[in-house]
Order: sequence, then structure tokens, then C-alpha cells
Amino acid sequence: MKILLPVDGTELSVHETRFALRLVAEGLRASFVLANVQAAASFYEIITAKDPVLIETAAQEAAGDLMAPSARLLADAGVPFETAVITGDPANAMLDLIELHGCDMVLMGSRALGPIRRMMEGGSTSRRLLDESPVPVLLVKPPRPVDPDLEEDAATP
Repeated sequence: MKILLPVDGTELSVHETRFALRLVAEGLRASFVLANVQAAASFYEIITAKDPVLIETAAQEAAGDLMAPSARLLADAGVPFETAVITGDPANAMLDLIELHGCDMVLMGSRALGPIRRMMEGGSTSRRLLDESPVPVLLVKPPRPVDPDLEEDAATP
């Protein structure tokens, strides 16, 4: 099974990668397409760069840095993966990657945007993928915040 694993370098992405590795440890035979979607270059960047290769190189380097923590986890676990960097609207880019790489599933996080932010942003990427993806989408909830008071109580004998 080939699974699209979009990451953005956040702790939530690392959490998603660890969840994916847990599935593999439980017996799921899978390879991953570790993906990062970069924002399209702004008009200002296009005008000032004067060389489209500079913009593309910067996007590739930024994506590599953002994917590094998850790539390291997958590599250390010996799980097969490839990387993909794409530019544009995140939901549309991921739909393209699903088709391009022949993915059987998407595993991604859900940030649980509030209703106002969801309206301003035109809906969440995860919601759009749930609605438009030709393959199943597995959403990984963010980890629960740790309550420092409970940790101290648990450590006390």
C-alpha cells in the first residue's frame, strides 16, 4: 500500500509520522510518499528573482528542511519512502500527488480550524480532501496537550 503523508515540519507532522510508523509496526505493509506543498511564488518574488530557477531552488530547499524530521524517522525505522515537493493550493496539489504517485490512501493531520477561520480560508485542507479524494483519507488528531500538574502528581510516589 502506498500512502501519501503530507508534512509541513511542525510537531503535528512529526506526530502523524509516528502514527504512520505505529501502523507499520502493527503489521501494515506500506511505503510512503512524504510530501510538502510550497506556496506559489508571489508576483514580487517573480519580478525580483529574475531567474525562475532561483525560486524553484529556494522552494525545494525549504521543503527539504520541512520534511527532514519526518524523513529521518522513516529512514531510521527502515520504512520505504520517496519525497515529493509541489507548489500551489495544498488540497489540489495533494490530489495531483495521489494520482501522480498512485497512492492508495492519505494519512494527514487535522488542525481543527474554528468556524471563522475555516470560512476565511475556504475550508480546511483535510475537509477538502475528505470530500474530493479518490482514495481513503485517514485524519490523525493532534496529541492532547500535557498538563504539567498531572505529570508532577504522577511522578510523586
